[in-house]
Amino acid sequence: MTESHMRGPVEPPLLDRTIGEAFDLAVERWGDEDALVVPHQAVRWTWAELGKRVDAVARGLVRLGFEPGDRLGIWATNVWQWTVTQFATSKAGIILVNINPAYRIGELEYVLNKVGCKGLVTGVEFKTSNYIAMLEGLLPELAECEPGQLQAAAVPCLRTVIRLGTARSPGMMNFGDVLDLGEANASAPLPPRPLDCRDAINIQFTSGTTGAPKGATLSHHNILNNARYIAHILRYTPQDRVLVPVPLYHCFGMVGGALCAVSTGATLVYPAESFDPESSLRAIAAERITSLYGVPTMFLAMLEHPDFATTRVDSLRTGVMAGAPCPVELMKRAVGDFHLPEITIAYGMTETSPVSFQSQTDDPIDKRVGTVGRIHPHAEAKIVDSSGGTVPIGEQGEIMTRGYLVMAGYWADDARTAEAIEDGWMHTGDLGTVDEDGWLRITGRVKDMVIRGGENIYPREIEEYLYTHPAIAEAQVFGVPDDRFGEEVAAWIQLREGESLDADRVREYCREHIAHYKIPRYIEFVDAFPMTVTGKIQKFEMRRMVAERLGLAEQETA
Repeated sequence: MTESHMRGPVEPPLLDRTIGEAFDLAVERWGDEDALVVPHQAVRWTWAELGKRVDAVARGLVRLGFEPGDRLGIWATNVWQWTVTQFATSKAGIILVNINPAYRIGELEYVLNKVGCKGLVTGVEFKTSNYIAMLEGLLPELAECEPGQLQAAAVPCLRTVIRLGTARSPGMMNFGDVLDLGEANASAPLPPRPLDCRDAINIQFTSGTTGAPKGATLSHHNILNNARYIAHILRYTPQDRVLVPVPLYHCFGMVGGALCAVSTGATLVYPAESFDPESSLRAIAAERITSLYGVPTMFLAMLEHPDFATTRVDSLRTGVMAGAPCPVELMKRAVGDFHLPEITIAYGMTETSPVSFQSQTDDPIDKRVGTVGRIHPHAEAKIVDSSGGTVPIGEQGEIMTRGYLVMAGYWADDARTAEAIEDGWMHTGDLGTVDEDGWLRITGRVKDMVIRGGENIYPREIEEYLYTHPAIAEAQVFGVPDDRFGEEVAAWIQLREGESLDADRVREYCREHIAHYKIPRYIEFVDAFPMTVTGKIQKFEMRRMVAERLGLAEQETA
């Protein structure tokens, strides 16, 4: 291989099966084994018990008038109802629309209208979000309508709102009502008509940091096969118990979690409604977890938690760190301190179902901590320059991906779909290099690149060096506007507990190994970083805040 163009293995073969078919097979194979454990809801169900509830909700939705291809939104945290809804919609052919539980009312209104949601499953409240109050403000017609017969000016497509919890709200059904309705119609066929595995079954909205959120549209074929290959690499069996502290509304949770379990009979464990390091550590010990998921900030929070030193973690074997760039030093700590000898790094994006590269559980440790692995089965990738040409091995460029895993497109957005996908190739927006053996190294984001006085600076390189300082727990590097150089380098640094450091000492440390123009001019020490609910750092927000403090906000460009 002389060009940066990679093709994955062709084994195991792709499945031509719907998620509903895969779920039924899991129930048949592992009916008496644990399927779902949710300590915060006192739930512990076998596959057979989960299957009964899934079938009931699927039939209940059909009885309410939902047909294959209709869209049903879910706006909730990590609860058992989320997973039951995921599999129930898959069995009925209803397209599940994942809605970020951190969304406020304007964002909710946008996504419901964008994809034409006919129904919504909603949580009650979480942290500062009162979902019921927000919905009653958006949909005042609820107060006067019968459940299932909503006609609202703000969201004309919406007919049914289904709330969690035992209390009742005007115009809304309870989730238990849907269960009861399905049980009363147990003879109704599922699915109501034949489904195709290439039908759309899931819409996931991207973060929208550079514009309105985009609805990535994924099929059974996309996400079921992707989960199967993740699980195959992790060597899952029915004896594995997978901790899922990552949000279910994100691909990491619903594909890497729920669909991996369906493929292998592994047990899903949801330690809390949203990530909490203490709850996660407690569940690892109590449930004898064998596989741990998380974005880098979650692993760091658990490693730094006071309870970590006394938590029994000897059951752990494997897991996945993904969702954001994984610092080398943090990966080393996960392997050593967390006793995760077979942990893997996964790389991808929502639009690719999500994983396209992953390390193997037995890969050399230097490859597992220094790269994101090699290409997944039945996937293809290349690294291109600014003109679209494939670059030589070892040269940096944008990573592009092609194959079964690429989404159908952004829902009702042909223009943005055309920008993202060219001849089947998905633009990732990530920069990387690949070596002659196909190991991929992520070097930054196309839009994160800082151009200082004509010099291209890649923040990831500086961050990796800062992580080697023994006092630094986490670092984020970004560009801010500058009158003289166009942009200057800024860094936000979070110190390890009990450590002290100042900006001059950081710069002195950098001078030993980093070219002068890469050394951060602006350095701030922080307790936390602005981030999304999935744990992704929001550098655009840091840029805005620093630029405002420097009086340069009006000069900033996208």
